[in-house]
Amino acid sequence: MKKILKRQGIVLSILCFSFIVGCSQQPNEEPVDYFTIVRPEFTGKLAYETTDFVEDYWRVVGNTGFNKTIYLIADSLEASGYVLEEKAQENDRFTYRIEKRSMTHQTWEPVSASLQIVGKNKPLLLSDTNRNMTYLNSVSTPKQGIKTEVVWLKSLKGFESASIKGKVVFAEMSARKLYKTAIGKGAIGILTYDNPAYLQPEKNTTSIQFRSLPSQDDGNFWGIALSYEAKENLVAALKKGTTEIMVNIQTKRYPSEELTIVADIKGNELPHERLVYSAHVQEPGANDNATGVGTQLEMARTAARLFDEGKIDFKRTMTFLWGDEIISTRRYIQEDAQRANGIKWGISLDMVGENTSVTGGTFLIEKMPDPSAIWTRGKDKHSEWGGEVLKLADMKPHYLNDFIISNFKKQGKYANWVVETNPFEGGSDHTPFLQADIPGLLLWHFTDQFYHTDNDRIDKVSQETMKNVGTAALVSGLELVNASDAFVYDQIKKLKERANLRLEEEAKLSLLALTKGSTIDEEKQIITAWEEWYVKALLSLNDVVPKENKTVQKAIKKALSEMSIEYEKQTKFLNE
Repeated sequence: MKKILKRQGIVLSILCFSFIVGCSQQPNEEPVDYFTIVRPEFTGKLAYETTDFVEDYWRVVGNTGFNKTIYLIADSLEASGYVLEEKAQENDRFTYRIEKRSMTHQTWEPVSASLQIVGKNKPLLLSDTNRNMTYLNSVSTPKQGIKTEVVWLKSLKGFESASIKGKVVFAEMSARKLYKTAIGKGAIGILTYDNPAYLQPEKNTTSIQFRSLPSQDDGNFWGIALSYEAKENLVAALKKGTTEIMVNIQTKRYPSEELTIVADIKGNELPHERLVYSAHVQEPGANDNATGVGTQLEMARTAARLFDEGKIDFKRTMTFLWGDEIISTRRYIQEDAQRANGIKWGISLDMVGENTSVTGGTFLIEKMPDPSAIWTRGKDKHSEWGGEVLKLADMKPHYLNDFIISNFKKQGKYANWVVETNPFEGGSDHTPFLQADIPGLLLWHFTDQFYHTDNDRIDKVSQETMKNVGTAALVSGLELVNASDAFVYDQIKKLKERANLRLEEEAKLSLLALTKGSTIDEEKQIITAWEEWYVKALLSLNDVVPKENKTVQKAIKKALSEMSIEYEKQTKFLNE
């Protein structure tokens, strides 16, 4: 990422290209209203049906559920006219491939599990109702189960004197802090509880967030994660004295291969330039991320149907990728430098189908890094998932942020659907794009009181939400892959408007901050950072049309000049 432009350099650049003209001449190209084309076609039905199929499985790369999902996608694409690459002809524009790679570790899947306090009639947990109770990569116990004593560790210091060989360790903390020591001291397994507060564990007493151990092809260690209810019952027993439990865990571990599926719609003018959508398959939930898988599949099929009907075309290539979260997307970018050079935009679909009246979440667009990820104030706020404070060097100025927000707000207004944003936090398939200096953002929901828990099931999913997300995401993609001069002029206008609005809002916040002890220098830094971010966002439109297009360049420079005037207006109080 190049260093942020210094204000003096920006002003000098603007002065060098100053001109005294009105609006630049714009072409008579009529923009296509893709919303009117896509809305009647995108129902969310296929997205919901796919989600319903996928969420039945506890999905890990290489296991039964993961692979069945990949082949379901392949069959569905074939039914829409996508041709397997190895069978495709030169003029086939809709193609797909399944990439297969060897795995360094065995794959894993749960079969059954039960946990019971010896002497009690009712089990603490059963996998039939708590599918997340068994730690990922746990081994099986003997088929008849195993009876053992529980050692309650209330802190890590307890390890120093605890006798745990042949026993099970219980602790209310992350397993990462204790499993290595537990193995080293001869423990046979762990019981943990560490549900975060945003899951409302005292309300959702049976919820268990899935947990994992490192891959252990030759290991013999297991773990069980507890719900709030199970934890309370276990603690009550431990307070009375020595407590034994009966544990029966049955899992499968076996050699497999990693599958990734990639579908392409080849552009007819600029095929080497592309937009990439990415949805990860692994994880056991419905919203996370069966909804991303299903919504993206309906997008791919809707695009094919609209093309067949002669309603749309593709100037640039549109790509859909399903695989292992972050890993598959990063590899797609890194393994082919020429292809990566042509990736102009990346959009991640993760947790996109929530019934928010049930989950409590809100649909969010996680923005590319902008100054709100440094100074989070005013209307900006992080999700409960949280994010670290970024630096100016981390900024990724680009028109993609405001373009996607604007389109999703349109769909929100049309469908009476709430659309919000959050500053960059990371953690999903948008991060590999950004790390490769490719514009990328995330479509998701948070806070979700069932996030990563075994209560994230189909009853928490909304077909209507997937319809809204898929419609806006596909419309945005069609506008991007077909972007030309008209698109640029529209974005210039909207970026200038949003920049001016942001500068005005930040000026008000700075005035308030000054009354609370902030300094002129600090507030000037914040407002200047926003102006510089939008300056670069405007200049990023050069990735759509060549810099030789003088008319477009004049329009961009005019907008820069007007924005500079707005900056001077909004920062005048800082210089008085």
